[in-house]
Amino acid sequence: MALIVQKFGGSSVADAARVMNVARIVTDTYKAGNDVVVVVSAQGDTTDDLIAKAQEINKNPAKREMDQLLTAGEQISISLLAMAIESL
Repeated sequence: MALIVQKFGGSSVADAARVMNVARIVTDTYKAGNDVVVVVSAQGDTTDDLIAKAQEINKNPAKREMDQLLTAGEQISISLLAMAIESL
């Protein structure tokens, strides 16, 4: 048994089919007897879209607020991935 860290970028979780593919990779790694830590990025262009929206509202937003805003993309991805893993 090993500890495996798997990182998936935004294009890897860009849509439902790709999220399901990542879920299969993660569950296969776990079923092989490994402990798994998964890191996922925001889907597709989510981070760029959020930055653009923030800039429309405030040209110089507080770092704290930007940090909070940008975590939203990753939270969406990991929530969808958790749902996909649960469905398998």
